[in-house]
Amino acid sequence: MAETIDRPTTGLTWEEVCADTRLDDLPYKIETNEWGQIVMSPTRLKHGAFQFEIGRLLSEQRPDGRVVTESAVRTTKGVKVPDVAWFSAERWAQVRDAFDAPIAPEVCVEVLSPYNATGEIEMKKTLYFEAGAQEVWTCDEDGRLRFFTSDGPLEQSALVPNFPTTIDV
Repeated sequence: MAETIDRPTTGLTWEEVCADTRLDDLPYKIETNEWGQIVMSPTRLKHGAFQFEIGRLLSEQRPDGRVVTESAVRTTKGVKVPDVAWFSAERWAQVRDAFDAPIAPEVCVEVLSPYNATGEIEMKKTLYFEAGAQEVWTCDEDGRLRFFTSDGPLEQSALVPNFPTTIDV
């Protein structure tokens, strides 16, 4: 099991970000960096449709766990928020009441947008694995999914082997 990651010593905690009413109703995905500073990324409508469809399929294929969208994960470089996450029942029981999960869900999914830099996604994959994720998936703007473990790419998810490699929204 992954080691619990402490909160940043400077800047905002995730609980403080969540409590700030000025951030309500923003049309952006919010994360923090390693200094507790807020980072926002705009998304398109299609982004949300991919999130929903991936979450729906994950829930159907892995009903033994919990699917969460926009799940805050504590990492060594701030709070990162995978678009879709799947927690085993055991891991969910450990984190369900937290503002930001001190251990990553087993599956973290990033739905890519034109605003994502390749280095940013590579960094997030590394951070999710360090925090305990077993697989990280990416979904590109055409609905093509790629599956990764800390050892590299997979042809298919090992945790959800019947998951499609393409999603249509």
